[in-house]
Amino acid sequence: MIKLLLSWDIQPGHDQEHFEFMVQEFAPRLTTLGVMPIEAWYTMYGEKSPQIVVEAMTDDLQTMRQIMASPEWDDLKSNLLKYVTNYKQKVIRGRSHLQL
Repeated sequence: MIKLLLSWDIQPGHDQEHFEFMVQEFAPRLTTLGVMPIEAWYTMYGEKSPQIVVEAMTDDLQTMRQIMASPEWDDLKSNLLKYVTNYKQKVIRGRSHLQL
């Protein structure tokens, strides 16, 4: 199992647009690309950690690399960046618990 860890903060004043994008576009397109969303975390308090953390997975590294090199991923990420700041991503070997 290979995990994709994504984190970001929602741009001030864009909470509703971000939520709609996540439900209507991000999660469905992520699944269509072949990446299975596992968990999403929203931090309500504190400034030292990202506001949003998302874990998603593929079965193997080759699949993850192909997806992340695709124009579809670039488009999805570009659309996400319209609503967020402090975006970070990393790919790691997965374990069964939350990983940061």
